[in-house]
Amino acid sequence: MSKRVLTTEAGAPIADNQNSASAGIGGPLLIQDQQLLEKLARFNRERIPERVVHARGSGAYGHFEVTDDVTGFTHADFLSEIGKRTEVFLRFSTVADSLGGADAVRDPRGFALKFYTEEGNYDLVGNNTPVFFIKDPIKFPDFIHSQKRDPFTGKQEPDNVWDFWAHAPEATHQVTWLMGDRGIPASYRHMNGYGSHTYQWTNAEGEAFFVKYHFKTNQGIRCLSSEQAAELAGKDPNSHQTDLLQAIERGVHPSWTLHVQIMPAAEAADYRFNPFDLTKVWPHKDYPLQRVGRLVLDRNPDNVFAEVEQAAFSPNNFVPGIGPSPDKMLQGRLFAYADAHRYRLGVNHTLLAVNAPKATTAQNYGRDGFMAVNGQGRGAKNYEPNSYDGPAETGRPLSAPLAISGYTGNHEAPLHTKDDAFFQAGELFRLMSEEEKSRLVANIAGGLSQVSRDDVIEKNLAHFHAADAEYGKRVEEAVRALRED
Repeated sequence: MSKRVLTTEAGAPIADNQNSASAGIGGPLLIQDQQLLEKLARFNRERIPERVVHARGSGAYGHFEVTDDVTGFTHADFLSEIGKRTEVFLRFSTVADSLGGADAVRDPRGFALKFYTEEGNYDLVGNNTPVFFIKDPIKFPDFIHSQKRDPFTGKQEPDNVWDFWAHAPEATHQVTWLMGDRGIPASYRHMNGYGSHTYQWTNAEGEAFFVKYHFKTNQGIRCLSSEQAAELAGKDPNSHQTDLLQAIERGVHPSWTLHVQIMPAAEAADYRFNPFDLTKVWPHKDYPLQRVGRLVLDRNPDNVFAEVEQAAFSPNNFVPGIGPSPDKMLQGRLFAYADAHRYRLGVNHTLLAVNAPKATTAQNYGRDGFMAVNGQGRGAKNYEPNSYDGPAETGRPLSAPLAISGYTGNHEAPLHTKDDAFFQAGELFRLMSEEEKSRLVANIAGGLSQVSRDDVIEKNLAHFHAADAEYGKRVEEAVRALRED
């Protein structure tokens, strides 16, 4: 059997791929050597800008299967009947570090899920925590700057991290999560995923509900201590990627059970705290978990760059029956995510295989732009409406309208009877066992004690005191002891 012929990107056969063309045996190289120039030029362009956040990631394909009837709450077609399966792609990630960072670090984990539904792609972009550090997107660039590598020292600085948190009391709840036992998952398979934000579901009758998504791991929660994580990161910086890849290759397919919390839309205005505040959870006693279905990952990507690095998720990719809520962070992300992908991948990134619809076909009037492929509509008209049988609007909104009142302007969060920044952090602390509390305090003190300014330390200590008197006292004592050593 004859071997396939190596060719240039234009399809011409290559005679020699081991030796550059030169002027004589020892002479300088020739600019006419197409293969040399093409290889070097392509190599120089093989990388794209890494994500500003969630740069380091792993992904896998699988399916979501409906196990329970939720048609009373949403008319989304992929949730329309028990037993219905939808192909999915899930990307896990760390948040703060660069593409070259380690997996086993104390950091939130991204949990970005793309459903390839028959009504278009639905992207659910969440984390492994049900809350976040801030509740207004105008703070997000500053928050990330404080967590990223310092532009002078080139490394993450405790001064920057804790100074931002000192000025963001609403971060206390997420800081308690991050510094607790679940701050370093043992693997991507052994952690929960959350939509984190509040979303809107609408049923066939037009009734609106607000929902929160909870993906509960069926492998059980497993986490690493700071010491275990440091050892693992040194041995295998790719530990979580390795674990996910090998588990699926062995046929051990990780799975999660999706539950939702459902709040009738009419109850949101009078709830005791702002239900759209990303720094807070809804107590399960108020809105119990209701099972929806099962998520299974069973296929690894063929090419990590093409399918994981170029995967583009955007929270504004909704399908009929699902829409946004007034969650300010979600509202900001509706723009920011898609815009980041247009910068990184180009305006035609939705044509890439991992991002393109699989159960339906995208039909619109977008044309041209960087990397225009797939014929771009050939001779079809590129405007709407038209008289040439082009795709037309449905006239049916994806979700129910949101009631709006008040004046435009820069507003604080809506006032509710229990809307302070600390009470849920205190509740989380009080739920912990004595051993969990001790590890939490040690983790916080280990970072906070490295801060150079006393006023920044005092501001952070005040947050923990406000959350719970015991919490604050123990953190303060631990910080003082470390600084006296």
